[in-house]
Amino acid sequence: MQRLKGKVAWVTGAGSGIGEAGALALAREGASVMLTGRRKEPLDAVAAKIAKDGGAARVHPGDMSRPEDPFAIMEAIEKEFGRLDIMVNNAGSNIPDRSWKRLSPAGVDELLRANLSSAFHGSLAVLPIMRRQKDGVIINIGSIAGRFVSTQPGVGYIAAKHGVVALSQSINMEECRNGIRATALSPGEVATPIIAKRPVPVSDEDKARMLQSEDLGDLILYIACLPPRVCLNDVLITPTWNRAYISAQDQGF
Repeated sequence: MQRLKGKVAWVTGAGSGIGEAGALALAREGASVMLTGRRKEPLDAVAAKIAKDGGAARVHPGDMSRPEDPFAIMEAIEKEFGRLDIMVNNAGSNIPDRSWKRLSPAGVDELLRANLSSAFHGSLAVLPIMRRQKDGVIINIGSIAGRFVSTQPGVGYIAAKHGVVALSQSINMEECRNGIRATALSPGEVATPIIAKRPVPVSDEDKARMLQSEDLGDLILYIACLPPRVCLNDVLITPTWNRAYISAQDQGF
């Protein structure tokens, strides 16, 4: 039995990586999925995969960091489906110049817009319909960088992802009486296309040991299928082969 049959999900950053995996998993379980991203071609490819498996998907390109785009997409969802049950705020990015020595004002703006503003705008767009329904799940894709400060992810990304975790918690504080649940899903290293933006290239061997997109897709589906009485506030998931731990061991700690 498809546990999400009759439900509607909106996945941002759905053209690749975690967003694609989440969209495929939700569609397999019966949800109708709205796919959003800045480029239409990858979204069309994901929609075609969903259709091939007998699922239902719609494509609406947009930039979640722009305040007007999420509200236009939400208007389209409401017009076509009349409801929204699951929101996956996955849109995000990083840049190579991420240390204080190399970071520019333009880089700061890009990081905050892509990783934090996008989650804010998405949440603002979906909360009204979820309040009316007295039900809804918002899954905000954070990062281990939003839980622990280190040098590798970069200061702007760390600050933005800490904001995403706080955003999720604040939704639960204010909206629990409306049946709305938010989860801050914070993965460690995941082998997604964003890794290509790291200043130091990652080997194929290390990528194979990382979390894979489908691991996060399975977890997104699990959260979406929980009963309304359950709010999974915060989830931290890492690879078993944790490179931070391995590095510490190699240094004799």
